[in-house]
Amino acid sequence: MGAQGTTTVDFGAFPGASDTSVAVTGQTGILAGSLVEAFLFPVATADHTADEHLVETITVRAGNIVAGTGFTIYAFNNSEINEPVIPVPQALGNSQGAKQGTQHMARGGGTGTRIYGLWTVAWVWN
Repeated sequence: MGAQGTTTVDFGAFPGASDTSVAVTGQTGILAGSLVEAFLFPVATADHTADEHLVETITVRAGNIVAGTGFTIYAFNNSEINEPVIPVPQALGNSQGAKQGTQHMARGGGTGTRIYGLWTVAWVWN
């Protein structure tokens, strides 16, 4: 006989991380050959609404089964969108800035596909 339940994965405080994992223990009946499934479950956490769970680009997988103990849930952001690079005007110096205008420096952005906070994950095994 299998089991089912929910847990949370934590990507950390803003700006977060691109991946995380959590160990599910206390599964005394799980076997090395058991099939385990995990998925993002639309239940609000302290950081995200149930609706955010429905639209976020998080992939959840389960693996690393330890017979008589449990398994690991892995979560990662599969979005390929990076934060945009925001140009910031910066003067080239007192006299040069007035003559030549401004130079654009990149600020922020380009930091990859990070997600922050707690997300609810449901799991089941047989």
